[in-house]
Amino acid sequence: MTKFLLAVHVIAAIVAVGPVTVAASMFPPAARRALAAPGDAEAAGTLRLLHRICRVYAVVGVVVPVFGFATAGQMGVLGSAWLIVSIALTAAAGLVLAALVLPAQSTLVEGALPESPRAAGALGENSGTVRHTARLAMYTGLFNLLWATVTVLMIVRPGSTTGA
Repeated sequence: MTKFLLAVHVIAAIVAVGPVTVAASMFPPAARRALAAPGDAEAAGTLRLLHRICRVYAVVGVVVPVFGFATAGQMGVLGSAWLIVSIALTAAAGLVLAALVLPAQSTLVEGALPESPRAAGALGENSGTVRHTARLAMYTGLFNLLWATVTVLMIVRPGSTTGA
């Protein structure tokens, strides 16, 4: 059963977290392009698509810690320091995504839609665009760094007796 749970956990991490990581990383430069050309429906569509990928896969990503807890319970490592740190970092990554990345993306998508009254507003100004997209890029980088750290901890597992 442990191998099954671990396999589902790893596959879920690849399938769910991978697309969020990539789409979120692609979003800030796509937003800069879309906001620089407010009437470009294709650029606005790209933003909507990247934002939708992030939202949908963020929800699907809940499977990752669920199966992670199940796997850790089967392995008897729920009290291990590396796992506790991984859980905290995973929670932090989820919080960054839910509280910072997705809302910032929503704001930029609204600002890039041709039919939006905000399209010609503050987000359309060069300095506002740069500030908003730079902040989003920073949040996205933090999200990616947290997940990369969790991945390393899952592989290295300091103090593990498995020899990995």
